[in-house]
Amino acid sequence: MRKFAFITMLGLTAALQSGASVADEASNPAVKARMAVMQLYANNLGQLGAMARGNSDYNSDAASAAANNLALLVQLDQSTWWPQGTDSEMLTETRALPALWQNFPDVMAKGAALGEAAQAMQAAAGSDLASLQAAMGPLGAACGACHKAYRVPDE
Repeated sequence: MRKFAFITMLGLTAALQSGASVADEASNPAVKARMAVMQLYANNLGQLGAMARGNSDYNSDAASAAANNLALLVQLDQSTWWPQGTDSEMLTETRALPALWQNFPDVMAKGAALGEAAQAMQAAAGSDLASLQAAMGPLGAACGACHKAYRVPDE
């Protein structure tokens, strides 16, 4: 019983310490805000993508809701979420490359393309599966264009 209690305490201590380090890493409010929005993008894109690939049944109401969410998210003013010094070379909590701040006109153009693709998805998502599928490619490409150029690649 003592061995079990000791092992349990070690596990609990390790969990608490790792939780504290995760909390410390996401301490910059601007980075936390943009990461939260990226998670919202991913959640809604995931729902649409699952329908487009046939991994979940097409549901016009759910597709419209996800597309509407994306259209609203791209309209948010993100200007305070991207301050200088919040790149991957300065902070461990972000994957944003320093090139993002060096090429801001390109970033803005990619953001505009994402807005257009989100609007197209908003118009298509609730129509039928074929329309959703047709809008999915440009939407994914718009997301990927910025991530490919300005985000640390997946390992």
